[in-house]
Amino acid sequence: MKHRISRRSLVFAIAALGSGLGGAVGAQPGTLAQPKERIILTVGGQIGVRNQGTQAVFDLAMLDALPQHTFTTQTPWDDKPVTFRGPRLRDVLAAVRAQGRQLRATALNDYRIVIPMEDAQRFDVVVATRKNGELMPVRDKGPLFIVYPFDSDPALKDKRYYERSIWQLKTIDVE
Repeated sequence: MKHRISRRSLVFAIAALGSGLGGAVGAQPGTLAQPKERIILTVGGQIGVRNQGTQAVFDLAMLDALPQHTFTTQTPWDDKPVTFRGPRLRDVLAAVRAQGRQLRATALNDYRIVIPMEDAQRFDVVVATRKNGELMPVRDKGPLFIVYPFDSDPALKDKRYYERSIWQLKTIDVE
């Protein structure tokens, strides 16, 4: 699978390296900023960067400060293609220096699913913060939704990847 980076993403990545990712990463290398708003994602387990005890916590601004990616895909839950936007799962994991073989993702309703770490590297999975350009309320699968780009690879149109696309995401434990 060929990965292409847009000029905008490249410029953002270069600028982010010089500016500490605009708020996601702290001023010191290998640190994570403190959330200023409501925490919407907690990452724990085998991570090397923490900002709250043994965990790394993110507010929306911190996730928005990571490089953003957008794709449109048909999901099994929508009757027409949907556009999702957010940081790639691999970028969130890199921000906390995740080291493990799998991710145990949990939703607000306590739905749990195990996602192989390999998925984050192999596919351009996003932690979507927006659906069709709008923030996602809890009643519409928000505020966070791990989404695979189903239309990018026929192999992704499979029950196992649909099950790994967890909405109302609240925590990721790296194992």
